Amino acid sequence: MSAELAIHQGPMAASLPDMVRYAEQLSNANLLPGQYRRQPANVLYAMEYGRTLGITPIAAITGIHVIEGKPSASAALISGLVRQAGHKLRVTGNGQSATAQIIRSDDPEFTYSVTWELRRNANGNPSAEEAGLLNKDVWKKYAASMLKARAISQVARDACEEVLFGLHYTPEELSANVGEDGVPVDAQVQQLRRVKAGEQDPWAAPGPEQGDAGVTPEQGFADVAGTTTNQAAVKELYRQANAAGLLAATVKVDDGTQELGAYLIARGKQLAAPAPTDPPTPASEDDGVTDAVVVAEGESEADIAERDLRAAATSAGLDNLDEEFERSYGLPIAEAGAPQLREMTALLTGTAA
Repeated sequence: MSAELAIHQGPMAASLPDMVRYAEQLSNANLLPGQYRRQPANVLYAMEYGRTLGITPIAAITGIHVIEGKPSASAALISGLVRQAGHKLRVTGNGQSATAQIIRSDDPEFTYSVTWELRRNANGNPSAEEAGLLNKDVWKKYAASMLKARAISQVARDACEEVLFGLHYTPEELSANVGEDGVPVDAQVQQLRRVKAGEQDPWAAPGPEQGDAGVTPEQGFADVAGTTTNQAAVKELYRQANAAGLLAATVKVDDGTQELGAYLIARGKQLAAPAPTDPPTPASEDDGVTDAVVVAEGESEADIAERDLRAAATSAGLDNLDEEFERSYGLPIAEAGAPQLREMTALLTGTAA
């Protein structure tokens, strides 16, 4: 993300209905982070947060992550907020140390400075070694980027906390597993969704607090999947379990034990299979009735596309559709969008352009 953030005057300045429609359209984008895809309420929440910060929805969506209930921001977003407020930020460093300095616009005679070092030092500077970070994979691979991120966030808290609006830490500082750009890669990123008083969050990971005492989170996912008749709900459970790193966990099912990921895929296939129907009655020439696909209530465009894909795979004799799809597109069917599913269907049916 660029550190230069533009003041947004688009949908955030529009009426609530316009903002809702904008959020609904934007949530269909496959390029969004997982917690926003097909989650217009999450997108709308991010838009509102972005309005508070004076940044665009995309800047808020890609730069803000909620880790265990705490909002966090990438170092790039923190840098942008500091500079947007008119303060000067300078960052230098390498794989051994990094220094971030801020000169406030209202106090140009004083320089706030923070230096983070990789190893324990005699200068009194904080270090990754003292903080117990050197065993983390991201610190082994991207020490220079991580040192700069730590220096930026700490000096921003010291010099101009008022521009952060609660975004005091980076995801990595909140123990999320991140990539070189500081974006979470497999952390349990909480959905930006408000739950009304007295309402149980239907997508929260089922656990002892929500189910029977002693039920593990992975077993809770399996139990919910086994009782629901909504394929979309199973797909969402798969996404949640994947984000929680539970797909390889063993769960109890009707016929014994199975890996959670394999069970959710099988359950999704089961619910996706079309129910047997009587042969259609031929329509008369003048009754205006044509054959049509019956869409279940609440079924999304992606759900329909997945159903068509699985039917095409069955006709083509493809038994390992899920494996082939993930190998081709780099993501499970449960996380794919309608265009990708239709593309695979066209390849299987020989109708691809």
